[in-house]
Amino acid sequence: MRSTVQIRQALRGQHGLYIIAKQLQETVWLANRDGRGQSVIVKSVNHFRLQNERDVLRRFQCHTPFIRPLIDEIVKPSDPPAIVLNHLDDDLLHASAAQRLSDKEIKYVARSVLEALKVLHAHNFVHTDVKPDNILVDYGQEAIRFTNIQLADCGSTVPADSAYAKDGDLIGAPIWRSPEVHLRLSWGTATDIRSFGAMLISLLYGDNFVLFRPDVPADHDEYELKILQRQCQFFGPFPLTYRELCTRDTLNLLVHIMQSIPPEKKKPFSRISEKEVSKKDKEFILRIMKLDPRYRPSAAELLQDQWFDTE
Repeated sequence: MRSTVQIRQALRGQHGLYIIAKQLQETVWLANRDGRGQSVIVKSVNHFRLQNERDVLRRFQCHTPFIRPLIDEIVKPSDPPAIVLNHLDDDLLHASAAQRLSDKEIKYVARSVLEALKVLHAHNFVHTDVKPDNILVDYGQEAIRFTNIQLADCGSTVPADSAYAKDGDLIGAPIWRSPEVHLRLSWGTATDIRSFGAMLISLLYGDNFVLFRPDVPADHDEYELKILQRQCQFFGPFPLTYRELCTRDTLNLLVHIMQSIPPEKKKPFSRISEKEVSKKDKEFILRIMKLDPRYRPSAAELLQDQWFDTE
């Protein structure tokens, strides 16, 4: 169901009045709070994701400043429900494309995202869509451009023991997905860690480079297969432990993927030169990007890594 919200419409919430100023997406609006010039975001649609995001934010926003907070809720019987969210200056996708992030900024972003994931994962919740345009930032004037970083879009955040996770439902954007999600295996909090690692690689390279972006368009029949090939190309081969995770048909697919990569195109990330990625950055990435999710470190463990202490 599409939203019925209109420009200049006034929506009354439990804690304030919101005047709609601009439509940002089909169901997302920029609004002014109480005529005071304070910008907020209004999401309005009759959909499970909106109700789920409201419930997730109610539960977790008091535990960390690194998850975008719920400001208010608007419910009218005749309209789709709406929630009011904190407004930040930009998202990380645009910010990193406009200007390459410094090493300090990358570590600041990484720590903030991991702090948000640590809270969710401690309660066995999976964000499911960790990617640059779901990381929101405020700008400052200091050496580190960002004064605030928050993980956004919790509409698909679900418990790791939910049917969605156990049944291996597809989640997130394909180029940021973990291999277990692409293979329709059961997934859990480790899939967020893998997506975080893919995002971190993109930030380290800059210029919106995505390591796993295939050489075919998104509507190509082999788009997801090509992504799996690139995951194997840089971080493979898939370990024998996958026999404990998947069916024989899936194992046969993995064998096909590994055999389809010519030897000259295999590019182990561990052998990438320090001109591309520093030794310390590479060691941190290799710790994260394990193909078997059971061997990836947790968000809490990564926050203790010496990588954050290096310049």
